[in-house]
Amino acid sequence: MIKQALQNLKINALNEMQQAAISAAKKSDVILLSPTGSGKTLGFLLPLLDVLDGEMAAVQALILVPSRELALQIEQVFRSMGSGFKVNCCYGGHDVKTERNNLSQPPAVLIGTPGRIAHHLRRESFGTANIQTLILDEFDKALEFGFQEDMAFIIKQLPAVKRRMLTSATKMKEIPAFTGIIKPVELDFLTNSAAIPDLKQKVVITEAADKLEALFALVCTIGDRATLVFCNHREAVDRISDLLWEMGLPNGVFHGGMEQDDRERALLKFRNGSYKILITTDLASRGLDIPEIEYVVHYQLPHNEEAFLHRNGRTARMYAKGTSYLILTPEEKPVYLKQMPEIEELPQKPVIPQPSPWVTLYIAAGKKDKVNKVDIVGLLLKKGELQKEDLGLIEVLDHASYAAIKRNQAERVLQKIKGEKLKNKKVKIEISR
Repeated sequence: MIKQALQNLKINALNEMQQAAISAAKKSDVILLSPTGSGKTLGFLLPLLDVLDGEMAAVQALILVPSRELALQIEQVFRSMGSGFKVNCCYGGHDVKTERNNLSQPPAVLIGTPGRIAHHLRRESFGTANIQTLILDEFDKALEFGFQEDMAFIIKQLPAVKRRMLTSATKMKEIPAFTGIIKPVELDFLTNSAAIPDLKQKVVITEAADKLEALFALVCTIGDRATLVFCNHREAVDRISDLLWEMGLPNGVFHGGMEQDDRERALLKFRNGSYKILITTDLASRGLDIPEIEYVVHYQLPHNEEAFLHRNGRTARMYAKGTSYLILTPEEKPVYLKQMPEIEELPQKPVIPQPSPWVTLYIAAGKKDKVNKVDIVGLLLKKGELQKEDLGLIEVLDHASYAAIKRNQAERVLQKIKGEKLKNKKVKIEISR
């Protein structure tokens, strides 16, 4: 079954860490220490395929994660494996009623944030008698977010757990007793030289009053490559985003103060290339499905070395190359920089990059309306007369779908599909704002 899953995922071979995780998961509890972006998700999802029972209509594996986005990402990967097992995820900001309906026909694999899973357990939305596998993903981040109480409560409600796996991108002095992990196999890939990314570090030196102009010039220099800009506070993210828009640089924002729908849409447009710049807090430094980021910019210095490493971990993922820029004032020198990186000289007259060739269509129907990717492809290629190469990433959510199409085709396609139906229903379709 694992072989078939890898074929469905279009993966030819597993890395050393993933192979070690699958092997260890057969024998005992596992603590998996590995850098962000090294592929831990497959390290704990693939072993599930050997222990799930297709005849059992009950939750058999519970995966606890610290963020909504990580829950959705893992759900997406599991679905893409094409195992035939039902999977659902539960998280704050998602409709509780929808989740309870999903849980009335229990999934084999349930993924969720500790607060929401604890909520469902208190309301007995699902049974725990058949949960034999517990996975605590990004456990260090879950502790940092203050989920100890909820996790301890949840784990107490799991009488039948036989296998536990805890993943972390940092080494912890001790594993809390509430996890129930005893004598685990520890797989430490944090110092694995093969997994150390090819990351180039550079600095931009500027006076504090000129930081925004320096960021503008730097982003113009980077051009049309996917770039994450990190700030320390939500207010800074919103302010810088607004100013860059005014300067002619489209961008998305992502932080914990946003509504879940807005957060999902921002990530989605960044993933599909409609936005090349995403301005964010440290919330985006861990566990998000935003691959192939070539550039990270630290507009504001992270508070500590760990945050610095996690931000940088968003680029040069899975052994690819990447560049991390620090924007510093002349007197700033982070203690966690062993030596001052190469200084990047910025152009006097920055040239604004061309707009992204992609734009995102919003389609007001999703999984709950029985709409899938095939329906959307059919509509856009047949009725919209779009060429395959002009259609990009399609993502189908519960009540909405989004499709990236070439910007120069958007107005024509919208005219062509005006009044057309999806699943025999007229559906609102427009450029996503």
